[in-house]
Amino acid sequence: MGGRSLVSTVAAPAPSPSTQLVILRELLAREPGFMSGAALAAKLGLSRVAVWQHMEKLRAQGFAFEAARARGYRIATRPAGLHLEFILAHLKGRARDFSLTLLDEVDSTNDEAARQLAAGRPAPFVILARRQTRGRGRLGRAWHSEANGNLYASFAFRPRLAPAGMPTFTLWMGASVCELIANFCGVSPGIKWPNDLLFDGRKAGGMLTEARIDADQIRDLVFGLGLNLNSPAGAWPADLARRATSLAEQTAAPLDPNRFTAALIGRVLLAYTQFVDGDYRKTFADLWNRHDVLRGQPVTVLQADKRYAGTAAGVDDAGSLLVRPTAGGRPLRFQAGEVTLEKSA
Repeated sequence: MGGRSLVSTVAAPAPSPSTQLVILRELLAREPGFMSGAALAAKLGLSRVAVWQHMEKLRAQGFAFEAARARGYRIATRPAGLHLEFILAHLKGRARDFSLTLLDEVDSTNDEAARQLAAGRPAPFVILARRQTRGRGRLGRAWHSEANGNLYASFAFRPRLAPAGMPTFTLWMGASVCELIANFCGVSPGIKWPNDLLFDGRKAGGMLTEARIDADQIRDLVFGLGLNLNSPAGAWPADLARRATSLAEQTAAPLDPNRFTAALIGRVLLAYTQFVDGDYRKTFADLWNRHDVLRGQPVTVLQADKRYAGTAAGVDDAGSLLVRPTAGGRPLRFQAGEVTLEKSA
């Protein structure tokens, strides 16, 4: 989530939906039922032969369709990887509110989003990639970003907000993503301040928020997310095997990446609107506390060459981590730092 992109992009939505998008949207709307070829042809204003030709193109992209006499068609097999129009088909009407680009490979989705913002692309928009060659996380650390069923996404905005809101923005977005995962997957991740998504101490995702600031306003804002969706347990490099996990490993079943990505896009766009409008304040504390893995735990915070030991006590309204010092006294507030969970005595 750090060059030019290495492949051409496909942006959506177009001024009017593509034929393939309409076919997928109509078939999804009738699941688990069928839609007749005649009804599809009428919807599209095409002949049934032309509809069949478009469905053949979709078959070449990983779809399979079940055909039943006198009933029509329905989707039988879905692509194993990301498919731009299938994501948009799941989003339905919400696709009007943003544009989406899907890349086979890019250096970093965050860097691509920043380049496109600088070039004047209207916001909001989303950059997705199947693989990153220079993915990175917080503090410039490399993020393992192979094309193995995971999700690499960056959301680009022009919020015109005060920079002071940046720390809370990252926490709010992270807690919102946790809530989406809990609702979609039935397993609830924890969040480690400020930006790691964990299951029992193993990392399933990370977030990176970057901004360009003019005077006293945030001009461009990019929220990046790397999320391990379908990586099998044995697919990690040796140095990550004990520290990483995926949603599929936690749920013991593969996720539909397109349906999940559509749900994620919807949730992130909603969370952004709630933040800009100030509505997030009503639920932020409860949502954060629901997923906070540090609260009440012994921690060490490293800032530059100084270490602070204590017990994590949640976050304040500005997004700072609160730590009650081991030696006693008032809670310390940290807006930045590297946090380590310590083993309880």
